[in-house]
Amino acid sequence: MDEFNAFTEGVTPGGLRNREEIQLLVCDILKSVGEPMSAEQINIAIQEHGLANYFEVGQAVDDLNTNGVIDTVKTDGADKFVLNERGEMVIKTLENHLPRTVREKAVTSAVKLLLRERRAREDVISVENAPGGGYNVTFTLSEKNDILMKLTIYVADSHQLETVKRNFLDDPAKLYSQIYAFLYT
Repeated sequence: MDEFNAFTEGVTPGGLRNREEIQLLVCDILKSVGEPMSAEQINIAIQEHGLANYFEVGQAVDDLNTNGVIDTVKTDGADKFVLNERGEMVIKTLENHLPRTVREKAVTSAVKLLLRERRAREDVISVENAPGGGYNVTFTLSEKNDILMKLTIYVADSHQLETVKRNFLDDPAKLYSQIYAFLYT
C-alpha cells in the first residue's frame, strides 16, 4: 500500500495518499465508534485534520458499500453506514497498515462529532435576535426530565454565536460544573 494513487489536495503531511488506506480508515472509524455514521459525518471526521482528500473519502465510502464491506442502514430517516462481518475481517487483518496517529486523530474526531450531535439533540440551544443587534443565546442542560441549568448570554455577532454553541456542545457538563463550583464556594 505504498503507492500514492489518491488525490492529495487538502491532505496534510502524514495524511493518506492511497485509496486502500483511506478505505481502511473509513472501516476503522466505523469499527471504533460502534454506531452508524453518514458519509458526511465520516468525511467531517477525516477532514478535521486533513487526513485524506474530501472526494477520495466519498469515493471510499461508495466503494466499500458497493463491494459489501459496509452496509447502509436507515437511521433517523437518513442513510448511514455500519461495518459488516466482511469489513470486520478486513480491518482486523489490515488495521496495522494505517499510521497510528492518523487512526487516533480520525477516531477522536468521529467520537467528538457524534457526541456533539447527540448533545445538540438532547440539550437545547435557542437563539433570539437581541433588540439592539446581536443575539441572546439560551443554553438548557437537562438530564432525563429535569432541567439542571438554563443560562442566557448575549453575543455580538454570528461568529461569536457559532463559537459559544460549539463550545457548549463540546462539554456542557464542564460549563455546569464551573458555574456550580463558582456559586457554591
